[in-house]
Amino acid sequence: MDSHQLIVCRCEEVTLADLLETAQAYQCTARELKLRTRAGMGCCGGRTCRTFIDQIIEQTTGQVPSHTVPLGYQPPVRPISFTTLGGRSS
Repeated sequence: MDSHQLIVCRCEEVTLADLLETAQAYQCTARELKLRTRAGMGCCGGRTCRTFIDQIIEQTTGQVPSHTVPLGYQPPVRPISFTTLGGRSS
């Protein structure tokens, strides 16, 4: 398997090649890379690929992600009350 066909973001099926090409073409920040490729925007909220995206940006552009505008981790589920789970009205 070609290393560029390696899927980095499993949720959005973004490959290493997609990330590298985008980072090189636009010299973007980690946030911009996420927005351009959708890496880290899947159901896991970037828990599996965020660190790797940061590394790609650092190696490609020399920028160290500062997270002044954080990518943020999003929980994959929403809180739900026990009443809703039990099917009873309050």
